[in-house]
Amino acid sequence: MNYKVLIVVSNYYEEISKNLIEGTKMYLRETSIATRIIKAPGCFEIPYIIKKKSEDYDGFIALGCIIRGETYHFELISNEVTRKIMDLSIILNKPIGFGILTCDNIEQAQYRSNPVRGNKGKEAAKACVDLLALS
Repeated sequence: MNYKVLIVVSNYYEEISKNLIEGTKMYLRETSIATRIIKAPGCFEIPYIIKKKSEDYDGFIALGCIIRGETYHFELISNEVTRKIMDLSIILNKPIGFGILTCDNIEQAQYRSNPVRGNKGKEAAKACVDLLALS
């Protein structure tokens, strides 16, 4: 596979982002896929970056973390980012591995981003690669 994949990662929760990137890289080391990482200020900005770079890559991996707070903001961001990433995948006809965590607290995010157990970045990378293989 000589594919190019862009990893777009929200850097809002830096520790969680680093873990997700590590899980993604662990999986992709087993492939010959060329990757680049672009950091977004938050998850809300990830779809914009994917759309902006859509001509240059065969697939994408979206990584980040949204943690529930005391307001409705969590639901707004989680729902809209998820919806827009799915829309982009269909519109662009390109796979987007979804590795954006939606957690109630930082402990859940740490657990789900742990590079050695159940890392969601690794799962997102696998999904993207599996879909590229269908091409």
